[in-house]
Parts: sequence; structure tokens; C-alpha cells
Amino acid sequence: MTQALSTLADRISGAVIRPGDPRYEEARHVYNGMVDARPVAVVRCATEEDVAAVVRLAAEQRLDLAVRGGGHSVPGFGTADGAIVADLSPMQSVQVDDAQRTATAGGGVTWGRFNDVTGAHGLATPGGIVSTTGIAGLTLGGGIGYLNRAHGLSCDNLLSARVVTADGDRLTASEDENADLFWALRGGGGNFGVVTDFTYRLHPVGDVLVGLMFFELADGPAVFRFFDDALDEAPPEYGGYPAMHLGPPLPFIPEDRVGNPFAVIVSCWTGDIAEGERFLGRFHEVAAPAAEMIAPMPYPAINALFDPLLPPGLQHYWKNAFVAELTDDAIAAHMEMGARMPAITCAMHMYTLTGAVQDVPSDATAFGHRDARYVANLAGMWADPADNEANTAWVRDYYAAVAPHSQPGGYVNFASPDDQQKAPDNYGANHQRLTEVKRRYDPGNLFHLNQNIQPSPVPSPRQQGRG
Repeated sequence: MTQALSTLADRISGAVIRPGDPRYEEARHVYNGMVDARPVAVVRCATEEDVAAVVRLAAEQRLDLAVRGGGHSVPGFGTADGAIVADLSPMQSVQVDDAQRTATAGGGVTWGRFNDVTGAHGLATPGGIVSTTGIAGLTLGGGIGYLNRAHGLSCDNLLSARVVTADGDRLTASEDENADLFWALRGGGGNFGVVTDFTYRLHPVGDVLVGLMFFELADGPAVFRFFDDALDEAPPEYGGYPAMHLGPPLPFIPEDRVGNPFAVIVSCWTGDIAEGERFLGRFHEVAAPAAEMIAPMPYPAINALFDPLLPPGLQHYWKNAFVAELTDDAIAAHMEMGARMPAITCAMHMYTLTGAVQDVPSDATAFGHRDARYVANLAGMWADPADNEANTAWVRDYYAAVAPHSQPGGYVNFASPDDQQKAPDNYGANHQRLTEVKRRYDPGNLFHLNQNIQPSPVPSPRQQGRG
């Protein structure tokens, strides 16, 4: 192995970081501080050729292969004990074509960088909620964020991708080339290869109206019900969601309310600011917020709004569920479990999947849950590892409370390591087709450090002759 890694280091333009290297301790860590793995090497891939070399080496040496874009994977799939890590962080190019309204970005780009570059052109594509999240993992799993109701999921705006497959081949995947792979990449996660470049459709997005409205728990059921009712008539410019939070230490939160539980409405309005102010003002007719901040800001700013609360190294354990109907019993469960939230950094966000998300046919991409109205993300995040047992139990209890009011399965980007057995439900109605694409592009399941899709069995000659 030592010789193979030395040979790799001589052949590629990026760095091969091994135990004993002064850079190793920093390189081996990922965003989730609960993950403490020691890979055999972290390869900082600077080019597509570097990625292909790492993939081939992993296959030849029978090594676990971890692929790291932004490193935000909650289960820590961007590393593993004894694995070789293809770290795409050096691949930071973002190129905007104003005439075509497209952007091509490297596999190591984060949404913060992507939004800063495209925002300078007055353009954006649906991205995430935290700017330090990588574009790669979020897009491949679907891509939920503030612009979904207007423009669909991140994967709905993917026009093409450059992919290194399990045999080290380098392909373009699009509607016109390797269309089956392109279909699978849009919601099937990192199961089919390493995407080194993403080309997205962009949309005009300038300043947006941002709203953070904190309501007393006693008003929470009425506020959540109003949100759910208003969603059916809300214009696509509205990209808000209901949430549960403890009051964070922000200037607009009264000092004596920091750490108290609240029902929250987070809003992003991409249309006319005055019209957006009128729309958000409707929540005041339901209840008076205990605290609020409503202000216009550049779109990249809202994507970074929660960053100060969520530095790298926190302990993370998440669960999530798709929701077809927000029942009164489900709302009551959120109020009860939200009141027991153990840390200011924890959150429940109920992202909406209406509007443009549901305009796309359910079988048009691999993302298999377009019949859901929401995805409720139960994000356990805290600083002290001593709290892991108690806080993990809170997340599990919260999930148990909302599961009876939810659909089977969950969104793969919010799933935890112990959700692997849910893969058929997580990928939904498209799971079987995904196993067939997996068999074509990765029959040996080299790309298995993910919410894994097993390749379908090769049909026997008798089965092939049927029909």
C-alpha cells in the first residue's frame, strides 16, 4: 500500500496526505465532530484525472473509497477508517455564462462560493440552507433550499455533469449523453460515480426579503396551521418554512428569551419587496411574534444566515420524514418535542416541496418523493460529546413522535448512518430503476459509502429470455 500511494503521489497534481504528514490531522476531519475516522490517505484532487487515478487505485487495492465534496455529510461519508478519500476541495472553479444563464462549478465548491460568484451576476440556482454545504452532495441527493417553490430542486436545475465512474472512465451525463446516468444522479446520491463538474441552469435573483419570526409555543399550532393553509395560495416567490428553535443569541431576540423554545417561521421572498412585506404581515394577524427580524438582503446572505451558529466540529445526529399532510396531531408532536430541544444549535425545519418541485413528474429524475408536501428535518447538533447519548435519544424520540404522521422513508441528504436499511423507502418509487442503473455503472458497489443503493442482480439467461 505504501508503494501504491507513493506511485499515486508521483502521478497526480494534487497532494496525497498520509498518517505522519503534518497536514493529516486537519485533513482527516469532516464537518460532523462525532465522526473520528482515520483513512489510509486523503487525496486532494485538483483535476478530473486525479479523481480517476484515486478511483482506479481504490478498485485495484480493494480499498473503501470515500468521496468528499463539502464534507458536510452528517454520517461522515466523506471519510472512513482505512479508506482512501477523494477530497475534491481543490476543485473550486465557478464559471458563469451570462448569455446562456448557466454556471459550471467544480465538485469541491460550496454553496457560499457558488452563490457569491453567481450573485455578482444577479443570478442563482436553488441551493441549500447553510453556505458551507457542498454543492455536490446536496445536488446529488435532490437539493432542498429557499428557491425550490419557484425553480424546483437543485437537481432539477442540473443540465449536465462530468462523472468519473467505477472503472475510472470519465463521462458526460446529460439528457443527450448517458441519459440513464444523468437520471440517476438527480436524486440517487453518490452511488454512481464522482461528479467533478456540475453545470446548472441559473435564474435572475437579486435582493430577497428575509423574515425570521419567533412565536410563543402557545401560538405555534395556529401559526403552523396558517402556514399550511396559506401554502396552497402562496406565490412561487415565497420560499419559507415552519421551524422549531431555541432562541439564539441574536440582537433582535430579547436577552431574557435566549434559549427559550419557539415556533418559528423562516421566510425568503424573491419578488417585489413591498409585496413580500405584505405577505409576511399576514402572520401578524394570527399572533404577535415574540421577536422578529424582517429585512431585505442579497440572496447569498440568507444562505449564510445560520453559519455562525453551526461551525465545523459540532456533534451531529439527524432524522427526517416526508410529510403528505400536516395534521393537528403532527403539529402537537412538534410543539411537544420542540419544547424539549436540548441545545441552541438544534433545529426542526419543515421544508416545503410544493410549487415547482411538484411540477416535475415523479419519474423524471431519481428523486422519488414529489408527492410529499414537506420534509421535516430533525437536526440534532451540539458541542459537547458528553451529551451524545441524551441528545441522540431526543432526536430518536422526536422521530418516533412524528413518524405516525409521516410517509415511509426520508430525504437521503438528512439521513443518519443507522438509516441504511431504509434505502428502498428513502429512494421511493424510483429505487428499483436505481438498482438497475447502479448495476450498469458500479456493479461491484465501489461507491458504497453513502445512503447505499445495491446493484440489482444480473438476470439469469432464463430470465433474460422471458417476456
